[in-house]
Amino acid sequence: MTNENSLVTGATGFVGSAVARTLIAAGHGVRVLVRPTSDRSNVADLPVEIAVGSLEDRESLDRALAGCTALFHVAADYRLWVPDPAAMMESNVAGTERIMKAAAEAGVRRIVYTSSVATLGRHPGGGSADETTPTREADIIGPYKRSKFEAEERVRAMIAAGLPAVIVNPAAPIGPRDIKPTPTGRMIVQAASGRLPAFVDTGLNVVHVDDVAAGHLMAFERGRIGERYILGGENLALADILGKIASLTGRKAPRLRLPTAPLLPIAIAGEIAARLFGIEPMLTRDTLRMAKKRMYFSSGKAEAELGYRPRPADEALADAIAWFRSAGYVR
Repeated sequence: MTNENSLVTGATGFVGSAVARTLIAAGHGVRVLVRPTSDRSNVADLPVEIAVGSLEDRESLDRALAGCTALFHVAADYRLWVPDPAAMMESNVAGTERIMKAAAEAGVRRIVYTSSVATLGRHPGGGSADETTPTREADIIGPYKRSKFEAEERVRAMIAAGLPAVIVNPAAPIGPRDIKPTPTGRMIVQAASGRLPAFVDTGLNVVHVDDVAAGHLMAFERGRIGERYILGGENLALADILGKIASLTGRKAPRLRLPTAPLLPIAIAGEIAARLFGIEPMLTRDTLRMAKKRMYFSSGKAEAELGYRPRPADEALADAIAWFRSAGYVR
């Protein structure tokens, strides 16, 4: 058990709620930063203290951090398309810098900052990238990746000036309580519902959200200040992921593999419709650009230094589908 008093941002969301549950199980006293308008269903059953505020309101951050010895900054605007990129930059970049400064001034002794594999480069040969793989400008596709890249750069600069922070870079988390759902979760819902007739030749690293949460606690307890740790699971081609979902749901896997170029007009039309009706498109020009490269990563450093051990992708997919079914997303 521990005497830590931890503030968790983003705890009403997918990864943040898993982190809060893991900390509670480890004996942390947990306070969660919650916007006045947030859906609190992910923390409704948890013994947490609610601090109402936002990353835009410095005074609310000071109140939330009062008496805390640890900060887990998980909150982020995670969308692959936004009508106003400036709002995402304000939340993910300026908001991160704001809470890091508040934590430093509050005397928080240790911080875990949730970045993303979106900040990492791609392996030139198509293999698994790690924490040392250099990031090129061409790797930073879309406002989300740009915002997370810039936010991590600012955190790293603050670490160099004495901020006691460890950085974790989750891959594509899947599992229970994906209430929004995330872009990866939406893909699982579509496939499990039989509404994904075709796919593109890409790949990603999928990981159970509870393993990501366990990695956060490991980074807090064992991570080296200033280091970053990839928290991933299995690297899988999208075709293999869809095949596994088909097996778990008793459906036929889609067999139609599409090149990305003919999908460009559909992506443009989807973005136009999104601006008109305020709904997030399933396909965008940025997602097509990202799909041209397999997003594979290695968690070897976290395994060696933290003792991180992610479960197989089959278990993560099964848990995700079971939760989406129970919540009514998949019928």
